[in-house]
Amino acid sequence: CSLLLYAVNGLQARTFGVWTLLSSVIRCLCAIDIRNRTLYHITLFTFFLALAHFLSEVFIYHTAALTIGIMAPLMVASFSIMGMLIGLQYLEVEALSQNKKKN
Repeated sequence: CSLLLYAVNGLQARTFGVWTLLSSVIRCLCAIDIRNRTLYHITLFTFFLALAHFLSEVFIYHTAALTIGIMAPLMVASFSIMGMLIGLQYLEVEALSQNKKKN
């Protein structure tokens, strides 16, 4: 079994940094305006993308080992997805009750 070392160049590091910043901004905006359904869906999608990215690095590309450094973002993404899916049901119920009040 050979040991593969993957180097990250500056461009890759900056791209990942910009992605992380963009995700953070989207998630903060959603926290501020949590009833914005479009923003809520976009935020949920960022967690799915993060989960898919880290899972693919471990299980498809084998560029990351399943250590605490990878387990932490996997757990954050997984728990966030579960919480947001539960919250999405609440938002739908809230939207239905507001529509009934208008009618």
